Amino acid sequence: MKILFIGDIVGKPGRRAIRELLPEIIIQHKIDFVIANCENAAAGFGVTRDVVEELYSYHINVLTSGNHIWDKKEISEFVEDYEALLRPANYPAGSPGWGSVIRPDSSGRSCGVINLMGRVFMKPIDCPFRAAEREIDKMKKYTVIIIVDMHAEATSEKEAIGWFLDGRVSAVLGTHTHVQTADESILPGGTAYITDVGMTGPFNSIIGIRKDAVMERFLTQIPNKFDVAKDDVRLQGVVVDIDGKSGKAVGIDRLTVNLGD
Repeated sequence: MKILFIGDIVGKPGRRAIRELLPEIIIQHKIDFVIANCENAAAGFGVTRDVVEELYSYHINVLTSGNHIWDKKEISEFVEDYEALLRPANYPAGSPGWGSVIRPDSSGRSCGVINLMGRVFMKPIDCPFRAAEREIDKMKKYTVIIIVDMHAEATSEKEAIGWFLDGRVSAVLGTHTHVQTADESILPGGTAYITDVGMTGPFNSIIGIRKDAVMERFLTQIPNKFDVAKDDVRLQGVVVDIDGKSGKAVGIDRLTVNLGD
């Protein structure tokens, strides 16, 4: 099974990249299943119902998220309407929505997806390590293919989750920092790993936001409006090749495609 995991979609430019580039990527790389992180897809912060519907129309199987999932107030009204719109599984009990899901690929094979969020330099929510074990125990009866989106700030925490879950999941793929790392590998137990899959959106920016606005914030430390940039739009992610019988990864490749190439 070939899985495409798309890095954090930022605003309208990121959604345009998905619309225009994804169909050809699916054909070219013979993709069976598509996962994308959508927490920045609505004007750079959060997600709306219309944006969720738009992204699903582009043949994305599962949408993951992170700390920005709650940024739009209306999210609480619709998050439970979409089982394949995930929020981190380690939010406290009683939080709306789902932290994991099992979905069929284009051939009917089952793929599990778990969304986790780190705690280093982020909100002190429940333990992502224990949450991962809980979700894996629920899934392993139904599928051997499990993909983890580890949405975290600290490289050390992402690497720790990778080693902790090696041999128990098919892939641990990092999100949140919007900067694609060059450390993709297959760990000894057969788990594909990368610290960050990157960003889908405007690269003439500071992690997707207009450069002048971000620099003003750093210089003055005064809150100001962050608008999504517009230029040099790219789609980034990874393609993970997984053995359908064992659930072990046999390949992971970084992907960067410029809009207009």
